[in-house]
Amino acid sequence: MAGKKKEEMNAIEKTAEAYGTVSEESAMEKFKEDKEVSEELIDEKIEEEIKEIEEEVKGEEKPISKEESRQRIPKDRKAEERSIHLATWVPKTKIGKDVKNGKIKKIDDILDKDQKILEDEIVDTLLPIKTDLISIGQAKGKFGGGKRRAWRQTQRVTQEGGVMTFSSMAIVGDENGHIGFGVGKASETLPARDKATKKAKLNIIKIKRACSAFDCSCGDPHTVPFVVEGKGGSVRVTLIPAPQGTGLVVANELKKLLRLAGIKDVYSRTEGQVRTTFNLIKAAMDALQKTNRK
Repeated sequence: MAGKKKEEMNAIEKTAEAYGTVSEESAMEKFKEDKEVSEELIDEKIEEEIKEIEEEVKGEEKPISKEESRQRIPKDRKAEERSIHLATWVPKTKIGKDVKNGKIKKIDDILDKDQKILEDEIVDTLLPIKTDLISIGQAKGKFGGGKRRAWRQTQRVTQEGGVMTFSSMAIVGDENGHIGFGVGKASETLPARDKATKKAKLNIIKIKRACSAFDCSCGDPHTVPFVVEGKGGSVRVTLIPAPQGTGLVVANELKKLLRLAGIKDVYSRTEGQVRTTFNLIKAAMDALQKTNRK
């Protein structure tokens, strides 16, 4: 027994020499040191941001406290990262270079000429874009009655086992007559969302709006200019002009699409398997695209 204990102790000592300490006390001390260093770095970053805000508000009459300056620190890190990405963006296409140089200042100059957008940074530069996800999937629940969700999960059976795939549908728009949608697939949820958002920006279109209801004469472009019908699979969607104040008389998922397109009032009529949200959105996009006909 004593010989086995000595062998175990020797093995522990060898691993300690090769990979560092293995004792609990020294490990806790090392963890505390790393934690203190990380907290110091965070404090330094916050102090730098506070100094930048204080320099910005030097011209203000009332001095601000440290608490107020902390509240002014931007919380949307993703938007900040996106702005940094746009600043360092190196365009590869001719349209992208013209946008970067300032020759093209409106996205309508590209869409009116039916030119293809191949870089999503073009849309981010020219439009105040907003994004949303469409609930095309369903969470697992008893008897198949789960809650709707943004990810559609499928499985392919192979020799190694089941391979999971996640699909998502994203819509983008500026709430002022520009809308696009895209579908992305990946083995994880977040890459699928990013792919769908990028494709939606590349597929953005311009739509027409008007005040065209027979009992409305406000002059504000708040509805579709005339009755339009779109189809996607077995689904048929008809959008009908409505007077101001009516609201969006459509399905919940279609409301997301029409709001980002800038349509505030509309009636609708649907046919087919409307529970298939994927085809419902495709039919609505087909109808919105037909508003550009002359």
